[in-house]
Amino acid sequence: MKITGKIVDIFARSVYNGEIILSGTRIDKIIKVDEAPDIWILPGLIDAHVHIESSMVTPSHFAVAAVKHGTVGVVSDPHEIANVLGVEGIRFMIENSRTVPLRFVFGAPSCVPATSFESSGSTVGASEIRSLLREKGVAYLAEMMNFPGVIQGDATVLEKLKIAGEAGVPVDGHAPGLTGEDLRKYVAAGISTDHECSTIEEALEKISLGMKILVREGSAAKNLNALAPLLRSHPEMVMLCSDDMHPETLQKGHINKTVARLIADGYDIFNVIRAATLNPSVHYSIDSGMLRPGDTADFIVVDDPGRMNVLQTWIDGRCVYDGKQPLFSPGEVKKLNRFNCSRVLAGEIKVQNRGGEIRAIKAFNGELLTASETVTAGQGPFVEARPGDDLLKLVVKERYNDAPPAVGFIKGFGLKKGAFATSVAHDSHNIIAVGADDNSIAAAINMIVSSKGGMSVFSDEGSEILSLPVAGIMSDMPVSAMAARYERLSETVKSLGCKMDAPYMTLSFMALLVIPELKLSDRGLFDGKTFTHVPLFI
Repeated sequence: MKITGKIVDIFARSVYNGEIILSGTRIDKIIKVDEAPDIWILPGLIDAHVHIESSMVTPSHFAVAAVKHGTVGVVSDPHEIANVLGVEGIRFMIENSRTVPLRFVFGAPSCVPATSFESSGSTVGASEIRSLLREKGVAYLAEMMNFPGVIQGDATVLEKLKIAGEAGVPVDGHAPGLTGEDLRKYVAAGISTDHECSTIEEALEKISLGMKILVREGSAAKNLNALAPLLRSHPEMVMLCSDDMHPETLQKGHINKTVARLIADGYDIFNVIRAATLNPSVHYSIDSGMLRPGDTADFIVVDDPGRMNVLQTWIDGRCVYDGKQPLFSPGEVKKLNRFNCSRVLAGEIKVQNRGGEIRAIKAFNGELLTASETVTAGQGPFVEARPGDDLLKLVVKERYNDAPPAVGFIKGFGLKKGAFATSVAHDSHNIIAVGADDNSIAAAINMIVSSKGGMSVFSDEGSEILSLPVAGIMSDMPVSAMAARYERLSETVKSLGCKMDAPYMTLSFMALLVIPELKLSDRGLFDGKTFTHVPLFI
């Protein structure tokens, strides 16, 4: 088999007309030629950090969509399903991924549950991590979100880091806004990456201590604009990742879109491609070819690096995407779940008005970080949502046991009427809902309870639910079908006044306690800076 085109050599930093000759799963030789078609051949792309579950499809269905965009490998942290089903869920992800040709490298989740301040469906302790790191396909300790535990020398946290050190695997970080002496302690514990940087100053400080920066461009969190200059100053320390990518985004593109944007913006083609290929391959010991004789035949054919429209994707010497369709099937999907809560009544989410002021979460479009805002409790016996002031009620209902819901208030969503809810709520995946009135919120939650997982919207104009039968966070549908259903649901929410570009994605992070400042768990309001619960009333 021979493939001819403009070959991008990231080691020699050159582009030349060449012919790749394949032998089985590997590249036998590469020959320079005088003339070649006007197509470009690059190493296959690698997403350096992604939670497959956020695409709301299984690894096998994710692979079908990803190869269309030139992705040949992903570094996957399965802590979403681990919070629901523990090691059983992680092994489901590994087994399902083996049914498709995409290269999956899984991490052993380090923080399940993410904190002790919320209720999850399972726990992954030190003994489970030791066992997982011995399994084929598990090659790193996934993001250490409990940075206070690292800094304060928590015995359980340190034991997990010690196990990773003994196994000789990388340790991923998660330290938004961490600086100074605390950052130095965090890095000294053996943590080698961070994907939570939102400013160039934060990234440069982390790089100065030896951390590698994963530049994130996902569905909700987008840091490319702020961090792209790192590709000029520290290209060897940069990788590209999506972190969390919802189905409608994945349907349109993956890492190829980030690569195209950077090259079109004038960044060095070799630095950009290395960040999406060689750098993650080396850091995570991924056996992915880099277009050299003897390498595994993993490469992509594109129309132009500034557009990155993928014409072919090759993995292990096999064409897995021919420009029209993926050349493999995702197969059957096992449906496993854990969902034990009962329905809620509107009266359960009423808040007695004690007068004075309350804390409200301030959410921002395209950001995982939130702020804390002080607002008046208002008049009347109960504190109510005030859609005219962009003050909505936020509710988290535990799904694993029958417990009372937690209630808070939030600004930034802009919803004028109705409510929407989801059981994709990082990281414990309880039910989270936001709405303009109690009846709508209860109805949106109860639709998910009845379906044992999903995403819902409810208003006087009607209701709709998208069921997620796999662990309450994934579907067994293809990405294309999920994307269409998800986009329709999102547009319905926007028609109710929501201002967020990705309303469900943004909502799903309002329970993620490890990202400051103010969030809501099933146990109440939580300050991510002090790492303590705080009361609603000030």
